[in-house]
Amino acid sequence: MGILSRSAVSRKPNETMRLIVTTFVGVVLGFFIGVSFPSLSLTKLNLPSSILPSMDLLHVRESGDEKTWLPVNSISSRSTAQNVTNTSKIWVPSNPRGAERLPPKIVAAESDFYLRRLWGNPNEDLKSKPQYLVTFTVGYDQRMNIDAAVKKFSGNFTILLFHYDGRTTEWDEFEWSKQAIHVSIRKQTKWWYAKRFLHPAIVAQYDYIFIWDEDLGVEHFNAEEYIKLVRKHGLEISQPGLEPNKGLTWQMTKRRGDREVHKETDEKPGWCSDPHLPPCAAFVEIMAPVFSRDAWRCVWHLIQNDLVHGWGLDFALRKCVEPAHEKIGVVDSQWIVHQTVPSLGSQGESHDGKKPWQGVRERCRKEWTMFQDRLSKAENQYFKAMGIGSSNSTVH
Repeated sequence: MGILSRSAVSRKPNETMRLIVTTFVGVVLGFFIGVSFPSLSLTKLNLPSSILPSMDLLHVRESGDEKTWLPVNSISSRSTAQNVTNTSKIWVPSNPRGAERLPPKIVAAESDFYLRRLWGNPNEDLKSKPQYLVTFTVGYDQRMNIDAAVKKFSGNFTILLFHYDGRTTEWDEFEWSKQAIHVSIRKQTKWWYAKRFLHPAIVAQYDYIFIWDEDLGVEHFNAEEYIKLVRKHGLEISQPGLEPNKGLTWQMTKRRGDREVHKETDEKPGWCSDPHLPPCAAFVEIMAPVFSRDAWRCVWHLIQNDLVHGWGLDFALRKCVEPAHEKIGVVDSQWIVHQTVPSLGSQGESHDGKKPWQGVRERCRKEWTMFQDRLSKAENQYFKAMGIGSSNSTVH
């Protein structure tokens, strides 16, 4: 141990002198290199992109194959770096919930179903922006009927298919399907899809939203003409008239052959407590409804998350427009045929000895009762809280 220590000490003067000389030469050389090359382009260094974020750089310009990167602190006194220190001062209560800490100009509160490219300038992605949205809840067995229906809608419509049977790629036999939006979740209803994929912020770009079944005959229907009539008559919620020879449930939705639109009807005695209330007015069925953007903002919130069949919803739609008996109606001159294909019932399962369709129908009726009870209780609780008599409730 002692020998090693003495040996190290004996060599120390020479090594120390060598270290001093090497350090001096390195400092002098570094000084002259710094003077000769005052700026160094990161472009020339060709650094991996994975390194760049850790260096607090901002990509500010592209030219040909070269990218110019600038450090944050090289930007002017109004730089982003300076603003970052002030982000804790941002609080905008009028922003959407959860976005209060963002400056309003950066908040993107709405979306759409417009298809975009993976390349090029985002501002040049869209050759057109469809004004309307049409959705069909479909199974592949009804493809020919859906093909005929889609062809009644112009390029001014975004086509959205909800697939309850899980079959999507087969639809590419139709050219239009390659530009359509496909959402596939097995054994669900159109109101289940609507609640989850048609949030008002998602469909905000569309003036009207069609939410249709798959079993509709459209030989006498033209979508653009339909829109013209809806606008002309000020309808916020509507549907095409139904062919009167095909087993109607309600007189209100039966097509009238002598007019463009009707908004009221005569029903069986005792069915309507008020001529302005469903099913004599302010009423359309849930098989082929059409909603304005504003009406849909309300209807989406009215749809219950767990009640998937939508039974009872048609009697409550009037709560979303005012006056409902003037803004809800049936378009007679653009009419459809309800083919009553029992496809939804076949998606059920046998239970307690009941056939699949029987279980589905029982669930429909149960949901109608549940929906009415919820709506009635909600209105009564509101009136009580506001000190208003429950007799003012409009639930029927």
